[in-house]
Amino acid sequence: MSFSTAAAEDLALQALVFLASDEEMVAQLLAASGIAPDALRQAARDPDFLRHVLDFLCEDDQRILAFAAQQSLRPEQVVSARTALAGPGSYGWQPD
Repeated sequence: MSFSTAAAEDLALQALVFLASDEEMVAQLLAASGIAPDALRQAARDPDFLRHVLDFLCEDDQRILAFAAQQSLRPEQVVSARTALAGPGSYGWQPD
């Protein structure tokens, strides 16, 4: 499944909501990104931050598996959305 940029951004926003629903995960995301809690809403409009959200999700097997299950997706589809935001070949990943 290929994602358009808009669809990938939508999935990243859903991932952000998923992460925000868990106090520990959102704290880890904020620490990793350097974003202050009060700046999160503004950051969610930034495509680079949305890519970072998907990167963060993909860094941990349990996070990506839980999110993919919640969204009825395969984990590879989350990676595909991340690639749509970052561009083909980013981090060595090739387009689908």
